[in-house]
Amino acid sequence: MAIITNIQDLHRIYRRRVPKMFYDYAETGSWSEQTFRENSSDFEQIRLRQRIAVDMTGRSTATKMIGQDVAMPVALAPVGFTGMQSADGEIKAARAAAKFGVPFTLSTMSICSIEDVAEHTNAPFWFQVYTLKDDDFMRRLFARAKDANCSALVITVDLQVLGQRHKDLKNGLSAPPKLTMSSIANMMTKVPWGLEMLQTKRRFFGNIVGHAKGVSDGASLTSWTAEAFDHALDWDRIRELRSWWDGPVILKGILDVEDAKKALNVGADAIVVSNHGGRQLDGALSSIRMLPQIVDAVGDKIEVHFDSGIRSGQDVLKAVAMGAKGTMIGRAYIYGLGAQGEPGVSKALEVIHKELDTSMALCGHTNIEQVDRDILLVPQDFTSAWGPMAAPTPPAG
Repeated sequence: MAIITNIQDLHRIYRRRVPKMFYDYAETGSWSEQTFRENSSDFEQIRLRQRIAVDMTGRSTATKMIGQDVAMPVALAPVGFTGMQSADGEIKAARAAAKFGVPFTLSTMSICSIEDVAEHTNAPFWFQVYTLKDDDFMRRLFARAKDANCSALVITVDLQVLGQRHKDLKNGLSAPPKLTMSSIANMMTKVPWGLEMLQTKRRFFGNIVGHAKGVSDGASLTSWTAEAFDHALDWDRIRELRSWWDGPVILKGILDVEDAKKALNVGADAIVVSNHGGRQLDGALSSIRMLPQIVDAVGDKIEVHFDSGIRSGQDVLKAVAMGAKGTMIGRAYIYGLGAQGEPGVSKALEVIHKELDTSMALCGHTNIEQVDRDILLVPQDFTSAWGPMAAPTPPAG
């Protein structure tokens, strides 16, 4: 058995085990994938400040996210198609998160339904919703999440229109996968994955099929999805959606200081600095470049979380040091899930926690809540090199 010491070890196994269609889904950014790449590579520009001769006993990574106790400042991000990475994947990931003591966020575009996850787990989880036009469906979705005892609602606000992801289009991404000569040939090389899939009944989007009006199978789902997203989304609509939920609400997809300020006025409990993992606006700055500006602008008024690009515990530490009260990991746990199922998600969390705890100690801290920017060495132009282009000077005379 392979010895797993970092997230890339899980990634290598994941790539061998999961069909190309779903591997590419996880590893895809929009258009040229510049933002997708820089989400991770920009972390490499940030260095850590080593401190010595500090008592390292009694360390703790425990903290709170939206008032909930967490074993470390990490939540599993909402990821669509998770149940295609591994059979019943959402249930497996939720169980691993609960055992570790961190939140799991179920995507609206999950394979396992809200009810499935609630029935097969024993800890409350967060639920993510998109801003859709169908009020009847949305209200029933909120009610289902409440009945399932979901402890927070995550509203994704950066998906009014879908960024083009070339690989998904070329692969004909779908759930269940479309059977073409290419997809069949590839899936024949993924025997363990296929055998697991044959043993589960969960192969469609469980929160949508049979719940959205007129959606009863994969074909009708495709047409519904194409029309569902609310292109007219504005702050009044976000405020309205927030009013439908009487628990904590997190707005995910904030990447601009002005948008962060506007988010203060809609009743959210937290915002997530995120560019959707580089899957929406290609050419946008990485989330980690935008984080300190947003924290400085609103961090004393609302809880700021971070998402996009985390592949290690050191990345978590850097985001927290920059002011994030919590982080979300998506691809890092998906690698573990696709590689080894539920134990793989647990291993991903263990790896990240080990790196976080050790790096925090070597930076001279024993409590994650006391970590601040003092531990960071950052290029002088890391956040100031980019800004709006000045308006041209009018010609004289």
